[in-house]
Amino acid sequence: MNAIPRLRRYTGPALLSYGFRPFFLLGAIYAGLAILAWVPMFHGQLEFATAFSPRDWHVHEMLFGYVAAIVTGFLLTAVPNWTGRLPIQGKPLAVLVAAWIAGRIAVTGSALWGAWPAAIVDCSFLLLVALATAREIIAGSNWRNLKVLIAVGLLFAGNVVFHVEAALFGIAQYGARMGTAVSIALIMLIGGRIVPSFTRNWLARENPGRLPVAFNRYDVVSMIASVLALALWVAVPEGPVPGTLLVLGGLLQAVRLARWAGERTARDRLVLILHVAYLFVPLGFLLVGIAALTGVPAEAGIHAWTGGAVGAMTLAVMTRASLGHTGRALVASAATQAIYCLVVLATLARIGAAYLPAFYTPLIHTAGLSWALAFLGFGLVYWPVLTRPRLGG
Repeated sequence: MNAIPRLRRYTGPALLSYGFRPFFLLGAIYAGLAILAWVPMFHGQLEFATAFSPRDWHVHEMLFGYVAAIVTGFLLTAVPNWTGRLPIQGKPLAVLVAAWIAGRIAVTGSALWGAWPAAIVDCSFLLLVALATAREIIAGSNWRNLKVLIAVGLLFAGNVVFHVEAALFGIAQYGARMGTAVSIALIMLIGGRIVPSFTRNWLARENPGRLPVAFNRYDVVSMIASVLALALWVAVPEGPVPGTLLVLGGLLQAVRLARWAGERTARDRLVLILHVAYLFVPLGFLLVGIAALTGVPAEAGIHAWTGGAVGAMTLAVMTRASLGHTGRALVASAATQAIYCLVVLATLARIGAAYLPAFYTPLIHTAGLSWALAFLGFGLVYWPVLTRPRLGG
C-alpha cells in the first residue's frame, strides 16, 4: 500500500502550502513592527485610531495578535501529523490569514468603525481556527487531541473578555491576565514535551551521558499546581494566597527545568535556546508571586513571562520548525543565534527597567529596539525559507 502523501498536488504560492509558513512569517514581522510603534506610543509621540488605550493596544496585539498567529501556525502544522490528514493549504489557509490580518486592522482602527464591530472581526479569527482544527481532528478520528481546543477556546474567551472590559471600563485587566496565563500554560504544556524530547534526541546522538528525566508524576503535579496558581492570579492578582501559590509554581517549574539536562546542550544552539526560554517560566512565576505578596507592580514578572518565555520560546520553535519542515539542516546560523540573543536581551532590559527607575527610559528603548530587531530579523532571515518551496520538492 502506498503511503499517504504529506501534501496534495499544489501549485500555488509556497507561502500558502503549509500553515506555519504565513503565520510564523507575518506574526514575527507584526511583532517587530508593533513594538516599533509601541515605544513612541508609550511616550505620547504616536497615536492610532484605536478605541483601546495605548497600553491595551500593546498588550492585546502581543497576546491576541502575535501569540494567536503563532499558536495557529503551530496547530496547522501539528494537526496533520496527529491525524494523518493532508494539511490546510491554498485558499482555506488564505482565508485564515485574511481573518487574522482583518483583526489587526479592525483593532488598530476601532475608533473609526466602533469597538464592537472591531471586536466581532477580531474574535472571529480564533473561532475560525477552532472550527478548522476541530474539523480536521474529528475527520481524522483523532479524538484524544480534541483537548487542544480547550487552549484555543480559553484564548478566544480571553480575547472576548479583553474587548468587553476595554469597551465598558476603558481598561482590560482580566482579559490581559487570561491571555498571559493561557500563553504560559501552553508553554508549560508544549515546552514540557518538546524541550526534553529534543534535548534527549541530541544528547543521545552527540553528547552521551545524563539524559532528561522522562515525563512522570512530578511533571503532572507541577503542571497542575502551576495552572491553579495562574487561574487564581487571573481572578485575584494580589494577596498572600495567590502570591504563595505563584512562588510555589515557580519553584516547581525551576526543578522541572533542571531535570532536563539543559546545561549539557551548549553546543547546539537550537536546543540550548529552548532551555533558556523555559527558564523565564519559573522566573516569571517567582517575580509575579513576590509582587503579589508585597503589593509592588508585577510588570517585571509579566514581561519575564511574555518577553522571555513566550517571545524566546516562540522564536525557538519557529526557527526550528521552519528549518525542519522545509528540508533544511537543523543548525542555528549566526543570524539565528543573533535573533536568540536579541530577544533575551530585550527581556532582560525590560525586566531591568521595572527595578531600575533611574535607567527606565534607556532600558525601555533597549528592550523595544532589541525585540524589534529579533522579530524583524526573523522575518528577514527566514523570508526565503518560508516563501520558497521545500528543498528537494
